[in-house]
Amino acid sequence: MESLELPWLDASDRQPLAERIAAAVARRIAEGDIDPGDLLTEVDVAAEHGASRTPAREAMLKLSTWGLVRLVPKKGALVTSPTARERRELLSVRSMLEGHAVARIVGDEGRRTNLLEALEATLAAQADSIGRPKEFAVHDHAFHLQIIRQQGNSVVDELIASLAPRLYRLSHLAVTAPSADLTALHREHVELTAAVRDQDVVTFRDLIEHHLTSGHEHYEVQP
Repeated sequence: MESLELPWLDASDRQPLAERIAAAVARRIAEGDIDPGDLLTEVDVAAEHGASRTPAREAMLKLSTWGLVRLVPKKGALVTSPTARERRELLSVRSMLEGHAVARIVGDEGRRTNLLEALEATLAAQADSIGRPKEFAVHDHAFHLQIIRQQGNSVVDELIASLAPRLYRLSHLAVTAPSADLTALHREHVELTAAVRDQDVVTFRDLIEHHLTSGHEHYEVQP
């Protein structure tokens, strides 16, 4: 699988221990196995991963840069709760980045073809995983990231890498909510792909705004 900017998918034994610990904890937070409001301590994190406190401390700093925890002096790291404002702002940034990317890509036949091939493969994987929400969430994240990254802007790539864990946490909440309609989400992705194929930037931007609003309004976040 290509890099999806999710640290737990890109982790390898060659990476420093602190990064591997951060990736493992980030996944548990993003997938809801560690609850918002939980306090992580260096001692507990170190013991869980068979490490000393130094890489555990470094891992918690990394989690903080990803916005998944808030460091509490002399206590540890408090797992953050997604808020209505954070959701609104993160999705607004993603919408802007995707709309801008499509506007730059559609006039370039080579890049448009490459993007469409990537999206079609992801759509097929999504369709196959409609009955498996956790798996669907990864493909949902991949779909949107492929659009953003296709423009080849290294600064945007750096930005999305820093936001990816929080964006994925929202995607996971959206697709695993009891009221989530994964068939509808997949259908909307098909419509977005058609707009790219038709080189219709205006329609794509309208669709992505609706998609991100309707797909993220049915689960609770903090006020």
